[in-house]
Parts: sequence; structure tokens; C-alpha cells
Amino acid sequence: MKERILFLGPPGAGKGTQAQNLVSKCGLLHLSTGDLLRAEIKAGTSLGQQIAALMVKGELVSDDLVLAIVKHNLEGHTGGWLLDGFPRTINQAKALDTLLAEIHQPIDIVILLSLNDDLLIERLLNRGRVDDHETVIRHRLEIYYNQTAPLINFYKSKNLLVSIEAKGTVDDIAMNISKVLG
Repeated sequence: MKERILFLGPPGAGKGTQAQNLVSKCGLLHLSTGDLLRAEIKAGTSLGQQIAALMVKGELVSDDLVLAIVKHNLEGHTGGWLLDGFPRTINQAKALDTLLAEIHQPIDIVILLSLNDDLLIERLLNRGRVDDHETVIRHRLEIYYNQTAPLINFYKSKNLLVSIEAKGTVDDIAMNISKVLG
């Protein structure tokens, strides 16, 4: 079974839901960069203090800092993992590849959860979150297509990408993911 997994997909495709399912079913380490950043801050580590200082100023956490956190969580880890929310750009993907090569844990598979925009927007509006207004959602999709979508071709060129339509029930999508993992 492929057990070093990267999830890609637009907002609302169900990455978080499917990540939770897969992590609990397969016992994978879940590396959600947002969760990792918050955990470092809460733990009061030196990395966490650096992150908190940046966030207080409203600044973005640098790629180097995110990579350091990913490395910290993967070094010495012998089981499988699922990375969700990073990388978001080609430069981040190249840096991640270098890091994973250094620690001898290359990505086995990149799963792209794809869904057409109308369904994504409908799904996000039905979520009922405060920040899920159609204008905001369309803006987030635009950012995704400009910054993150180029990763599709990047990972396709490495023969790592498998696309799964994120349409249907949570269980149907989970079953399709399980099939491609082997």
C-alpha cells in the first residue's frame, strides 16, 4: 500500500474529511500544516515562538519555517503519513521534495480531489461557515487556480498524480481513494 500521501485539491473538495477518514483507517500520521503551526505555538517550542511572533504581526509563516516543522514531524517517523495543505506552490513542492529526499521518505502518491466549480461553491455555501460567501469562495478558488493548480502538472510529470472526482458520498470517495492506494 502507498503510505506517503499528498492531498491536492481546491477548497471544498473534501480534503480534510477524506484525510481524517484515511488517517483513522490506516493509522497514518496526519500532517496538516495549519494544525502543525498551531501545535508548535501551543507547545511553546522555539519554532512555535517564531511562528507566534510572525502571526501577531499578521505576517505569513515562511516556507523555510513550514519545512522545518514538516521535517521535525517526519524525522525518525517510520510509518506512513498524509500531507495536507502544503505545498501550495511549485517552489514549496521543490523544497519539499529536497527535504523528503534528505530524510529518505519520498512521496508515494499525490491524490488530486477534483470537483467542478459550481459544485465546490454549492458545497462551501452549504457548510455555513462565516467566511463562506460566494465572493470570498470565488476569490479563494482564483488563488487556488493561480498558485496551487500548477502543482497538478508538476506531480503529473513525476508520475505521482492520481485524480479522483470528489463527487458522491463521503464513503464513495473514500472507497475510490482506497482503490488507488492499493
